[in-house]
Amino acid sequence: MPSGLFFMQKALVLTDCALGRTSPNPAVGALLVRDGVIVGKGYTQPAGGPHAEVVALAQAGERARGAALYVTLEPCCHHGRTPPCTQAIIEAGVAEVHIATLDPNPLVDGQGQRELEAAGIPTILGEGRDQAAALNEAFFKYILCRRPFVTAKWAMTLDGKMAAQSGDARWVTGEIARARAHELRDVVDAVVVGVGTVIADDPQLTARPVERSRRAPRGTARPLRVVVDSEGRIPLRARLLGPDLASGTLVAVTERASTETRERIAATGAEVALLPQREGRVDLDALVALLGERGLVSVLLEAGPTLLGAFFAGHLVDKVWAFVAPKVVGGNRAPAATWAGMAKMSEALGLERVRLEQLGEDFLVEGYLPEMRACSRA
Repeated sequence: MPSGLFFMQKALVLTDCALGRTSPNPAVGALLVRDGVIVGKGYTQPAGGPHAEVVALAQAGERARGAALYVTLEPCCHHGRTPPCTQAIIEAGVAEVHIATLDPNPLVDGQGQRELEAAGIPTILGEGRDQAAALNEAFFKYILCRRPFVTAKWAMTLDGKMAAQSGDARWVTGEIARARAHELRDVVDAVVVGVGTVIADDPQLTARPVERSRRAPRGTARPLRVVVDSEGRIPLRARLLGPDLASGTLVAVTERASTETRERIAATGAEVALLPQREGRVDLDALVALLGERGLVSVLLEAGPTLLGAFFAGHLVDKVWAFVAPKVVGGNRAPAATWAGMAKMSEALGLERVRLEQLGEDFLVEGYLPEMRACSRA
């Protein structure tokens, strides 16, 4: 008979299928096992749809009675857009529930587990805990802070340059690294860039399908494209403002953008958000707060050096994905990030839980900024 951890690993794979498709709900995988045989499985559907447990129970039908449920996050016990999963589990006659990690949502936070125990259903907690928590790290921050989890992503040479002296940046890294970067865009709710990037590159910022991806189709759950544009300089012919993309584009401006400019941008179909200024530019803290209010759980920052530096200076970055190419380009243009910086090397922002991955000839450095990760419920 396979172990509980074996089945929980399969549930974690199902969780990955839902990443980027469920916000503001967490991505959850669930598996029902009876007599060592999987009789039902599922993952969370887009917000308003059934949760993973309900999908698995529906697939199992009567075979759920007496089965063991493996679920990657504590079942909910409150009424939201859907009824409590705990009640569905109890009514289905599930014999025991394996929970990878508890849900930090104050409406749950152990109460789901206690309800199951009170109904006579034993629970086993902790199988695959670390992996389950990592998959929902963005949701955990959002549910406690009501602010999105911000990942800063950039590619640079060994000497820290995003582009050559002429401005040419195609390509800093190779195909394998670029494909890995698109995997990240595929699982976030919003992609943030500065207007300088739009003017220079005219990107679309869409989540391109990843070959052989096991994730569910994004459908309408595509990343919101956010342009930080204090003065409203975005070209009206930019592809981000095209008829196929405008409904998913937000341009964040300040009062430095005239009323007429804002109206012209809005006429393309994009949303214009008027935000307060900080030192003459969009207040990035206000922008992040706005995205949280919209229910956006995860944000990918694909910015140039000025905006990237401003996010670091404002302590708004939770995680780093830095792609490093083993090449030296020289010059005094296009550093990875520009800001006032630290007076001493001992004051540098240090990453925790650093992971290094080789991608062809390139390397990915992944890590967390600890002081930016913390958030109290107060």
